[in-house]
Amino acid sequence: MATTDIQTLFEAGAHFGYVRARRHPTAATYLFGTKDRTDIFNLEETTKRLDAANAFVTSLSASGKHVLFVGGKHEATGIVKDAATGVGAPYVAGRWIGGTLTNFKNIRKRIDRMEKLMSERENGELEKYTKRERLMIDREIDELSLRFGGLARMTDLPQALFIVDTRHEHTAVAEANQLGIPVIGLSSSDCDFSLVQYPIPGNDTSVRSIGLVCNTIANAYAEGKRAPQEKSEIRNPKSETGQA
Repeated sequence: MATTDIQTLFEAGAHFGYVRARRHPTAATYLFGTKDRTDIFNLEETTKRLDAANAFVTSLSASGKHVLFVGGKHEATGIVKDAATGVGAPYVAGRWIGGTLTNFKNIRKRIDRMEKLMSERENGELEKYTKRERLMIDREIDELSLRFGGLARMTDLPQALFIVDTRHEHTAVAEANQLGIPVIGLSSSDCDFSLVQYPIPGNDTSVRSIGLVCNTIANAYAEGKRAPQEKSEIRNPKSETGQA
């Protein structure tokens, strides 16, 4: 299982929270203290929580279950999209659409519509339409892709969410809590930790901190996906025995 040491977290600035005036009461457990009115996280606690989150993500992925990566704030969008895409995980790297979880049936219909139009365009089936009609369809595809492109591989509700900044993504957290879907969250000192089942206390604004935690979770997801295949290869070493 992938682990992240305290020094690496420190170098990424993961220990910095917000000014003390913004502190949520539930964050106190994870803090080392305050310096120049800025909350400082206890990185021993962060490491422990990150390791627990990694283990949970790996176990889900090894069972073929999805973890939805979420990060709509501008510091996180590119990181979340790249990390999720790299390991084949679904993602929302932009504004959270209300009902993404609680109204997933209708969201899935929009995704199916997007995939149908994209397939028809690739196969040349849109040539039967006028130039203006094709332009309108292209615009619809672009809009659907922007909103739902990262969810295309998600045919059912995810088994967990990994969220960058649970305060910023409060709607996603609320929907997950309503449905009993566990939340893994990189959460700074202004977040309500009581709403997060697998909190990762740390800097959720620094690009380096976000990147470190997000890629660590992505690696744990990838590790889980490899596990069934590796077990299969051990049980059926045909390549070593020369069997067909």
